[in-house]
Amino acid sequence: VQLQASGGGLVQAGGSLNLSCAKSGSPIGVIYSPNVLGWYRQAPGKQRELVAAITSTGSTNYADSVKGRFAISRGNAKITVYLQMNSLKPEDTAVYYCNAHRTMTPPYDYWGQGTLVTVSS
Repeated sequence: VQLQASGGGLVQAGGSLNLSCAKSGSPIGVIYSPNVLGWYRQAPGKQRELVAAITSTGSTNYADSVKGRFAISRGNAKITVYLQMNSLKPEDTAVYYCNAHRTMTPPYDYWGQGTLVTVSS
């Protein structure tokens, strides 16, 4: 399974972007629902960090640095997730990756290819 992330780009500080992530290609076999869908980011020279996550029951979790500015949501398809980013800051500049994680059988951990978000001051 491959995930396709999109929606990144260049935006001025204070602006907004909406990232999307969905399974790409034709389905082969059954697609089992993930336990958690998440967005991570990695800035140059830094480790990848969790930005936001949403569980199969709708519970959400955010990094302190984005609380009140970002909102994660799930789509109708089993592996579809969005990240609405408002009031963007230069420190939000990073490559953003989506992730689909399942702990039940069959387990999996799928990653998108990343989409670049650049916030200018």
